[in-house]
Amino acid sequence: MDKIYGSIAIIGRPNAGKSSLFNRLCQLRIAITSKIAGTTRDIKKAHITLGEMNFLLLDTGGLDKKNDFFEHISSNSLKVAEESDLILYLLDGKEPPNEEDKKIFYHLEKKNPHIFLVINKIDNEKEEQQVWSFTEFGSKNYFFISTTHNRGIAGLQNAILKHFKDQPIAPLFHNEEEESLEDFLEHSHTQENINIGIIGRVNVGKSSLLNALLGQERSLVSNIAGTTIDPVDEISTIGNTQVCFVDTAGIRRRGQIGKGEIGDLERFALLRTKEVLSKTDIALLVLDASKPFVELDEKIAGLIDKYKLATIVVLNKWDIAYKDFKAIMQDFKLRFRFLEYAPTLTISAKNGRHIQKLEEEILKVYKNFSFRIPTAKLNELLQQALIKHPIPSDKGKVVKIYYGTQFDNKPPQIALIMNKPKSLHFSYKRYLANFLREHFDFSGTKIIFITRGKNDF
Repeated sequence: MDKIYGSIAIIGRPNAGKSSLFNRLCQLRIAITSKIAGTTRDIKKAHITLGEMNFLLLDTGGLDKKNDFFEHISSNSLKVAEESDLILYLLDGKEPPNEEDKKIFYHLEKKNPHIFLVINKIDNEKEEQQVWSFTEFGSKNYFFISTTHNRGIAGLQNAILKHFKDQPIAPLFHNEEEESLEDFLEHSHTQENINIGIIGRVNVGKSSLLNALLGQERSLVSNIAGTTIDPVDEISTIGNTQVCFVDTAGIRRRGQIGKGEIGDLERFALLRTKEVLSKTDIALLVLDASKPFVELDEKIAGLIDKYKLATIVVLNKWDIAYKDFKAIMQDFKLRFRFLEYAPTLTISAKNGRHIQKLEEEILKVYKNFSFRIPTAKLNELLQQALIKHPIPSDKGKVVKIYYGTQFDNKPPQIALIMNKPKSLHFSYKRYLANFLREHFDFSGTKIIFITRGKNDF
């Protein structure tokens, strides 16, 4: 992971345009935008790049206290802003200066002096000339923008870059015991959907599996390979947890994509499948147990590694399996060695075999995918692993790991701070991952290690 130069929080009252600014800076439509005040209820996070610098961008919920629910949003938003490296306080330029905005702005400025006053919805120069009343806020940094017309965004981005270049760079990794901003974000927002992508080649039974998981005929099922063209999204629940299933279109070999209109639809389906996986937490890799595995199964499985997804392998059509379990698993382990961490279930979507077990496995794998190892415990285990199996030397020179810290999850990602970060072989990273698996249940998810020198932050 590249160095993060700091966190930027967008905050303001409802309908100021926070989510629209978030989308502009991300250059993606990630946050939901609407004219209904209070649409953004969670803290949304994204890593963005401005110039050659990387930042953590945060879109907060609206500051409104109509009821206890919105008061909770306000509390979370204020805490996130106070602990961020830069605040973008957003105002609606179509409305006159508001006393409530002033109170919030002064409160934040006192807690965190790194704050920009950003007046949104200034769509032309005439409107800009009429909004100088906002100078009564007394801010040193004013920006007039229009997220709708992309006006003033470049100037705001340049000011953000200059601000961080003038400030000392905060380290990405630390050993502080107090709750960090990342920890707060991880535990404070409301429960999000678990996004589950159902992937596999054509006619392996993806749509039948979706119907079995939903308990209803939601997706068209046919013996014709490739019936599902556009992915089908369906919100459901497993226990008390909300999940979003996506039945992706079957993936064919490039040479098998047809010509003409149907071919265009299939090309779109392939692109849409990759787009779905980029927003997915867990991939259900569906394989046809009634036939031998093929090369295309392996290529599809490779997408899981590309998008760093949690994984459950589903051997569907087990009621007509072509070999016994031992023989099929032997073939699976030879072809899909890179998925050794993934649980494998034998399923029959047709008769409902092990569907409940699959639902239980989804919740378990998502918990592992989201898990964070406490820093103290992580370093205790690293020391045990180093004693048990010391790192091989590099041309006679000792290679040391000073400490480690988990800086992200989904999947778990751990930074190892070392004297020779380029000297740690991938096989030793695999050893460390397996060592951690002996102490924590990481089934279904990869563990990613990156190495950094002491001065690489």
